[in-house]
Amino acid sequence: MSDEIRLTWAQPEDLLGHELSQAAQDGRDASAVERRWRAAGGHPAPERAGASPGPGDPALRALAGQLLDELALLPSPLAAAEPTALDAIRAACPDWPAPPAEPAGPAPLERLHAGWLGRAVGCVLGKPVEKLPLDGIRAIGRATGNWPVRTWFTAEGLPADIAAAHPWNRRSRATSLAETLDGCPEDDDLNYPLLGLLLLRRHGRDFTTADVARLWLDELPAGRTFTAERVAYRNLLAGVEPPHTATYRNPFREWIGAVIRADVFGWTHPGDPGAAAGLAHRDAVLTHTANGVYGAMFAAAAVAAAAGGGTDVHGCLRAGLSVVPPGSRLAGAVRFGVAAAEEARGGDFDTVVDRLHARYGDHHWVHVLPNAALLAAALTHADGDFSASVCRAVSGGWDTDSNGATAGSVAGLLAGSPGALDTRWTAPLKNRLATSVGGFDGVGFDELAALTREVSA
Repeated sequence: MSDEIRLTWAQPEDLLGHELSQAAQDGRDASAVERRWRAAGGHPAPERAGASPGPGDPALRALAGQLLDELALLPSPLAAAEPTALDAIRAACPDWPAPPAEPAGPAPLERLHAGWLGRAVGCVLGKPVEKLPLDGIRAIGRATGNWPVRTWFTAEGLPADIAAAHPWNRRSRATSLAETLDGCPEDDDLNYPLLGLLLLRRHGRDFTTADVARLWLDELPAGRTFTAERVAYRNLLAGVEPPHTATYRNPFREWIGAVIRADVFGWTHPGDPGAAAGLAHRDAVLTHTANGVYGAMFAAAAVAAAAGGGTDVHGCLRAGLSVVPPGSRLAGAVRFGVAAAEEARGGDFDTVVDRLHARYGDHHWVHVLPNAALLAAALTHADGDFSASVCRAVSGGWDTDSNGATAGSVAGLLAGSPGALDTRWTAPLKNRLATSVGGFDGVGFDELAALTREVSA
């Protein structure tokens, strides 16, 4: 039995397969590299897990590192239309939102409380089915009388054959099923907003990307990072500085990680989507480029619009799109999701999801494009209803807890207060959040709302 550690999202021989997929998506011709990799016995990227099984091959690992560096030198034909620098992004956005004529001041405490709760509810709802394929989520829901999804997932009454074919997320089963939920469990989708609060408390709105990096090294355990965040963390420890942390051997730079860090910038900039997007950009470029950064900016702007009040969910989505280059793949994914949901309004959301999976089924389940399309579709189809928003976002598959969290944040803000959220969602959380971020373990969502309002002032 091997004692080798197969570290997820970090082994060069696994990263290479993901970089080949990224090259295909951003238009680089990587065929020569792929032929060399296959001829040497190299394997495709793991389909759903973070690391391939079995012991690593030192020769393949060395070759993978060499080929990753060669792929980095290939120019993308999409680079001009999908810039990463903020000035270039703003120049590409004809409808970039102007700052409000009069500063709105902090969002109401009750609204922020609902936003935090909504994020937690959506995250926890999606946790047990994270990593499962769409057919597995549907099979579980139907077998337990929870399809369309309307409440927490449960193992009670689940036939053994379905349980064996579609096992729950291993880390989440013990804390996020209806029968095991006892307070809000830890999750990276909730750790990052806590780090965002610390960032704004220590550095204010003038924080730098380097400040984000130092905060992570001080406060974020490496084992609580995944995909692009883990690669960037590794790069920091190796002496690579931002923004190169986002590009050096990082095939996950257009995945969803920066999106889950963006809400706090919207919560603290109510009614000012442009400012929220600018701060989200500063945070995101530590780990992401192009569409990965746009996803964070889109989320921050949509959340800021919701936090400001005075608009509906469709206005929030328009605010999100206003900070994304309209010719980018991210903007196209959001528009596709909105259009698919509008065409099916009043009908079955499963048909919308099927269209999204037909369009983006070749992307990894953590990639930002399919998840942005699903988030936009879920929010559009739910038309502002909180329960419908989180349930649709989770039922569509892909990154279930992340999509549920962002949908819950927007819909919670629009609901306006904790009392507007059904107690079937909020009561099991017991106003208690578990986390490994220092000083926050066991914190209440009411306290987090107050802290968010404090750093907004």
